[in-house]
Amino acid sequence: MNTSGLLDQLLRSAEGFRRQGQPSPGGGAGGGLFGDILGGAGGGSPGGSLGGLLSGGNKGALAAGALALLLGKQRLGKLGGNAVAYGGLAALGMLAYKAFNNWQAQQAGAFPGEPQTLDRLPPERAEGHSRALLKALVAAAKADGHVDERERQLIETELGRVAEDEELQGWLHDELNRPLDPADVAQAADTPELAAEIYLASLLAVDEEQFMERAYLDELARHLRLDPQLKTELESQARAA
Repeated sequence: MNTSGLLDQLLRSAEGFRRQGQPSPGGGAGGGLFGDILGGAGGGSPGGSLGGLLSGGNKGALAAGALALLLGKQRLGKLGGNAVAYGGLAALGMLAYKAFNNWQAQQAGAFPGEPQTLDRLPPERAEGHSRALLKALVAAAKADGHVDERERQLIETELGRVAEDEELQGWLHDELNRPLDPADVAQAADTPELAAEIYLASLLAVDEEQFMERAYLDELARHLRLDPQLKTELESQARAA
């Protein structure tokens, strides 16, 4: 199951979508998330930036569409910051590495050695990190309560068009339909570095000023057992991305 390939494609696609220009708030026939993203400015059929991307038919365009549906256009722009999108998974790992390394330097040598973040792992270990991060992104998308049954089906369809195998599609189906549970997301964090990456990916995918999403982040950090100083470093990196 090539979760790394799918997640890397999703992260890289965010910058491409952002560069195309997002539909203006309130434009589009359907209103709300799907009117803005799918409808474009004043059109009844899939149009605007996402419509143009999807009509291209390539995997990058499909990934951009799937990610836009999953996160919504405002959060997609945040995830599409140059520091993440240009390098996909490697750049996300680099952001986590910088935060973790800064924090580690303050711990009086309690954690010797170089942090083993996503950008420094062999492919077999990177796959496990990628699965945990994609799970975190899916959970973050549900943190504000906007994903209803219809939207889940639409998101699942778009993600399924990008996923390369039936096993991955089945896993995505299960994750999209799983009740939101920060403890479940945090359970995959078997190293401090992965815990940092999970929190960072979640930060990039939510609106910290929205009460429900901020509450979700705080609960996730608690279950990840993040040191408060590390949490602050990760938040600084996310804002700078």
